Amino acid sequence: MPPTLKRFLALLTVFVTFFLIVTILRVWHSGGSLSALLPSFLKQDTRPETFTPSEKAPLDLSQVEIISRLNEEYARLSDAVVPSVVSIDTAGIRSERRMDLWGRSSIRNYPTQGQGSGVIVSKEGHVITNHHVIAGQQKIRITLHGGKTYTATLVGEDPHLDIAVIKIDSNETFTPLKLGDSSKAKVGQLVFAVGNPFGLGETITQGIISAKERSLSDNQRDLIQTDAAINPGNSGGPLVNLTGEIIGINVAIFSTQRENPGFQGLGFSIPSNDVREALEQIITRGRPVRGYLGVRMIDLDPSIRYDLGYTGEKGSAVYVITPGSPADTAGLKPRDVILQYNEKTITNTRELISFVQKTPINEKVKIQVWRDGEILELQPTIADYETAPTTEPETSQAEFEDYTALLRVLGIKVRDLTQSELARSIRGIVVTDLTIQGVGKDYLKPGDLIIALNNFEVINSTQFYLRLAASATTQDTSIHLIREGKPIRINIPQPK
Repeated sequence: MPPTLKRFLALLTVFVTFFLIVTILRVWHSGGSLSALLPSFLKQDTRPETFTPSEKAPLDLSQVEIISRLNEEYARLSDAVVPSVVSIDTAGIRSERRMDLWGRSSIRNYPTQGQGSGVIVSKEGHVITNHHVIAGQQKIRITLHGGKTYTATLVGEDPHLDIAVIKIDSNETFTPLKLGDSSKAKVGQLVFAVGNPFGLGETITQGIISAKERSLSDNQRDLIQTDAAINPGNSGGPLVNLTGEIIGINVAIFSTQRENPGFQGLGFSIPSNDVREALEQIITRGRPVRGYLGVRMIDLDPSIRYDLGYTGEKGSAVYVITPGSPADTAGLKPRDVILQYNEKTITNTRELISFVQKTPINEKVKIQVWRDGEILELQPTIADYETAPTTEPETSQAEFEDYTALLRVLGIKVRDLTQSELARSIRGIVVTDLTIQGVGKDYLKPGDLIIALNNFEVINSTQFYLRLAASATTQDTSIHLIREGKPIRINIPQPK
């Protein structure tokens, strides 16, 4: 062996010996066992752990008999209801006309996808869901509880009630749920919401009826409020009672988050009696028939009364008139207070809307109005909601270009509402930006929800820009908006 290698091995032996001695001394000094120094494969388990699991539940079923029966009955209800609830997946292409701050117009096409829920209400495969679940979608796919999928065809829709009827493309016989009588539902009663939240599939949640006759908008009125968990994707699913009858169709949730809404204990369902009426009209006539006046109303409160100079207790205040509507033709004006409808006293907005929608088409009605201290009687002729004016006439490119300079001076940029915002019955447009040099920065704030301009309802951003430019060329512009949950009216002066 070479001398160099001998010296290396000798040094290595001294180092290893010294290392072992130091390690043993440290383990001994700390009170440890020398067996800890052995490799794991040399160790021998001589003392196994003691493990005695419990073989008996803390309580016997006889001790929780009532809860046990409830447990079984909840499961039985779920088994009976869930097979009739379907998941809905949609796909399509939307075309949208947009105009930027400089007046340039363009058409944009983009694919859309959506998810929702529905419930089978006939053996032939008719499914009720929300209109906003299938609106504008070209393809509809239904998935049953067992995982079987079908295509479906739209039969008819009621956008104002937010109800649609689709039919499964199959000759099979399906298991429907019965539409119950929502007028018999009482606050405090147990209910169950079934749907497809976040695309997870059929999910059932339990709660109570928290309130009735809640109104989220002019169209969505008399809603059932529940604390059963309802999340995005539950739209169109049923709210059922203890016997599995449908007493409502889940339609909306209240959330402070505009972009990412989530359950906060406030869910809303369309009463089954309203759903049944819409279903029957769609099946027999192809569409719902409902009276239309063309006003947006607001309930009277001390601040509204003070603003109007109105001292009465009854009535509902007009704050937006739709151009060309029966209300416009009959001479109704913003800031009017409607006191009576066909000699029936009006106590709130919900009541007035209910009277209008139940009035036969083409019937002339008597409306008593308070206006600036005088009592007037107007006689509008109720129109069909289906033929109500909802869009602005087309405007030429030259007209768009004429507004460019004025829009730059105003410096207001807005966007249309998202699908999630529309699903929660929000209406109007949202202010997104205000230029530093623009006049608008002194009156508006990003995030403002603009609902009316010069007392006329705002439908989309294109319409807003056109009306704003047309108004600002000749006069001051009045804007109704919602800021931080509070209604505000501002006046933007005519640019000099």
